[in-house]
Amino acid sequence: MKYGIPLILGVGLMYFLYKNVDFNLMMETLKTDVNYWWFVPVALVSILSHVFRALRWRLQLNAIDVKPSFSAVLNSIFGTYAVNLVFPRLGEVWRCGYIANRQKASVTQVMGSMVADRLTDTVTVLALTFVTFLLAQNAFSQFLDAYPAAKENLMNVVSDARVWMGTVVVIAAVGWLMIMKTENKIIKKIQLMARNLWEGFAAITRMDGKWWFLVLTILIWGCYFLQLYLACKAFSFTSDLSVLAVLVVFVLSSIGMGVPTNGGLGAWHVATIFGLSLYGVGVFSPSNFDPRATAFAMLVWGFQTLLLIVLGIYAFSSMAIDRHRIETGKTVVDVTGDGVTL
Repeated sequence: MKYGIPLILGVGLMYFLYKNVDFNLMMETLKTDVNYWWFVPVALVSILSHVFRALRWRLQLNAIDVKPSFSAVLNSIFGTYAVNLVFPRLGEVWRCGYIANRQKASVTQVMGSMVADRLTDTVTVLALTFVTFLLAQNAFSQFLDAYPAAKENLMNVVSDARVWMGTVVVIAAVGWLMIMKTENKIIKKIQLMARNLWEGFAAITRMDGKWWFLVLTILIWGCYFLQLYLACKAFSFTSDLSVLAVLVVFVLSSIGMGVPTNGGLGAWHVATIFGLSLYGVGVFSPSNFDPRATAFAMLVWGFQTLLLIVLGIYAFSSMAIDRHRIETGKTVVDVTGDGVTL
C-alpha cells in the first residue's frame, strides 16, 4: 500500500490530466513552439541546486560529528531523488541510512538532521507562498471567483476544528510518551530513538556557519525558481511571462510536489497547468486541459525526471567505486563518535 497507492494516485492524475487533451495539438506544440537549447542551462542550474543542497546538509552533519566527504553527501542527494522516483519519500530514509552506514554513525541522529533539512524547505515554501499570495492576489482572486467550490473547500479545511484538535492531541500524546518514566524496554528504546532524532534536528541551532546555511537555502530555492524561469523561456507562449507570473507557477508547482506521488507525477502537472492558466495560457478546466499548458508540463517534468535518472545512475556507480575503495583501504573514512550502523 505504501508504494502502490502513490503510484496509483500519480497514474490516476496523469490519466485525468491527459484523457481529454488534444494530443495532435500537444505534439504540434512540442514540435514548433519549443527552443530545446534552453534546457541546457536548465540542466546546469538543476545540478547546481543539488550541489548547494549537499553543502547545506553537510553543515548539519558536521554539527553532530558526522563528517562524510562532500562527494559522498552529493551522491546521497543524487540518489535520494532517483529513489523517490520509484518509492516516494523513501529516498530521504535511504540517504540517512547510506550516510550513517558509511560513517558508522547513529541512524536516528542522521535522520534528525534530514528532518531539519526538510523542515527548512517546508518553511521556505510557506514563506514563498505567503509572499507570492500577497504579490499576486488578483490572479488568485480571479481563479477563486471563477471556481467558488475551490474557495469553499479551502475554507472548510482551514476552519475545521477537528483538524486543529487532532493536531493538538497528537502533539500532546507524543510529548507525554517522551517524558514518561517507565521500565518498558520498547518504550525506552522509542524514547532513545526520539532523543537521537531530536539531537540531529536541534544541531541546526548550534552548528557553525548558520549564515552560510541561510545563504545555501536561498541559493537552493533560487536555483529551483531559475530552472522554471529558464524553462519558460523555451516556449513561445511562456517566454514573455513576468518574474511574478513564473513565481506564482513555481510556488504552486512546489506545493504540488508535496503530494506523495512518484517524483510529483500528475500532481506537479496539474499545479503547473493551473498556474499557467492564471496568466492566460489556456483555461483551467478539468474536462479539457489546454494542449499548450499540458505540453509545457509534460516536457519540463519529463526532462527533470530524465536528468534525475542520469544523476542517480552516476551516484550509484560512484558509490560502488567508493565502497570498493573503502574495503581495499584506498579510502579512509573519518569516523567519529560511537554510533551504530544499519
